[in-house]
Amino acid sequence: MKILIIRRDNIGDLICTTPLFESIRRQYPQAYIAALVNSYNEPAIDGNPHLDAIFAYTKGKHAAGESVWQAYWRRAKLLWQLRQMKFNYAILATSGFAGRSLKLARMLAPEHIVGFVTEQASSARIDQAIPHADGGALHETEDMFRLLAPLGISGPIPALTVAADAAQATALRQQLPTAVAQGNGPLVALHISARKEKQRWPVERFSELAHRLHAQHGARFLVFWSPGDENNPFHPGDDGKAARLLAALADLPAAPLRTEHLSELIAGLSLCDAAVLSDGGAMHVAAGLGKPLVCFFGNSSAARWHPWGVPYELLQKPSRDVSEISVDETVDAFGRLLARR
Repeated sequence: MKILIIRRDNIGDLICTTPLFESIRRQYPQAYIAALVNSYNEPAIDGNPHLDAIFAYTKGKHAAGESVWQAYWRRAKLLWQLRQMKFNYAILATSGFAGRSLKLARMLAPEHIVGFVTEQASSARIDQAIPHADGGALHETEDMFRLLAPLGISGPIPALTVAADAAQATALRQQLPTAVAQGNGPLVALHISARKEKQRWPVERFSELAHRLHAQHGARFLVFWSPGDENNPFHPGDDGKAARLLAALADLPAAPLRTEHLSELIAGLSLCDAAVLSDGGAMHVAAGLGKPLVCFFGNSSAARWHPWGVPYELLQKPSRDVSEISVDETVDAFGRLLARR
């Protein structure tokens, strides 16, 4: 049997789909299991042990160093290649009706197409249709897992899976200052970036938190952020914010880990014992690596997006603004997390 899982959207969404790969592999160990993703989120599943192949295409808006038409031409060739493989199942791993993924699947002419339909949108082309109904009230991972029903697969749902490149992780570890690389206390990832304004915890609180965790637990720190100038209108980053935090942590065993590429973020987080960060792609990366987490939630749904399959402490205020979460609350949450470990 040949099965293709199609997931076109963000990093966290794709990682929340990885339990499908493992469950299919367990049920059908001899099956050929592949994923069709975009070039932006592909590194999130590189090295996944449950996949036989990953096929990636470049969206027009992500084309770099080539014209949009060249990206489209390469996509057409890839789709023709996949059509020749004659998949038995194409699974549209998107919450709700996945119109664009359905167009891709139809070009591949699989024997069956599995996907969600709603009262507002459906298609006879989805011959293994699953009513989405109240699926939006489930966790993303639970919602996606329902797509395996036509294959006769049910729970329990596995944890997320993210694989770090071992050579890259080793190289990063060798670059760490001795005070950070060695120590009895936990090595804690502090990821300070968040796409949404109400998901951003102030730098000053990260600094106070680090000093208190070091005093109480002997913690050491790796600082992660989205690289770039905050004034860049296309790809704003947090270089300035990171510089301020690192200056404030000069008296602690702390080191920066600038990650220009998703694979570097994955390798860096794999070195850590725990992480403190806001809801977003990095949080799901850390969960996929099996890291215990303290996570800040602002104006996003904790029920839908909380860390899956790992110990975590989730902090969210009624105002849905991360800036209202105190250092005291975070220190207490970290203590509870260590106690649970």
